[in-house]
Amino acid sequence: MTVKIAESDQDIILGFAVMRELRPHITTEVDFLSRVRSQMTQGYKLAVLEEGGVPVACAGYRVLEMLYCGRMLYVDDLVTLPAERSKGHGDKLMDFLMGQAREEKCAQLHLDSGTQRKEAHRFYFRRGMLIDSFHFGQEVEKSR
Repeated sequence: MTVKIAESDQDIILGFAVMRELRPHITTEVDFLSRVRSQMTQGYKLAVLEEGGVPVACAGYRVLEMLYCGRMLYVDDLVTLPAERSKGHGDKLMDFLMGQAREEKCAQLHLDSGTQRKEAHRFYFRRGMLIDSFHFGQEVEKSR
């Protein structure tokens, strides 16, 4: 298993087949590449985990600074192909992300997870993560 940060267009597109498991609304490689490139201007990085040269898991992350916690590594996306789950890929990616957080001098690592993703929650709890807040969102068009 190897984890590399995608930098070239080709490396980014390699992550598309994995990422669409988590983000099915992104339907084409062109759209995925465009979105990732745009987010990269805001510090986003895409880590792709390969097994035997085939992408099986990936994580999108960035370093942020916030008043409530200081410098943190925020994980935007974390996903493993369904057929590849429970093979250690998630642990490998989380270890990689923790290493990145240390290198970036972050005090904390954070992520949000949809309430329906019960298996992912079990994984996060097993990794020692805690639920420390609620995340709220609202579409701008529906705001009051």
